[in-house]
Amino acid sequence: MNGISIEDFLKIDISKLQVIDIREYYEYTNGHIDSINIPMGEILNSLPKIDSKKQVILYCQTGRRAASAVYILQKNHNLNHVFNLIGGYEAYINFKLNN
Repeated sequence: MNGISIEDFLKIDISKLQVIDIREYYEYTNGHIDSINIPMGEILNSLPKIDSKKQVILYCQTGRRAASAVYILQKNHNLNHVFNLIGGYEAYINFKLNN
């Protein structure tokens, strides 16, 4: 499974990525990274929304749900350009608070 640290994620020009928040809509509206929202339960029905020409970063609150989604997308759909943001939104918030 592919994962990316918050430090490495923040070094990449976000215009070169597709960032997808897989948390539920109510979680997304409470704060999010510049991203689109496709809840985990809808991700497999939303495959056409996943950009095949960019690296795709999935994130959730802690990285656990996104890790599962990345595994499924890679194993069952050969989407090897999809990565999990390790630590999820919590890692992003913690990094922003401490830097």
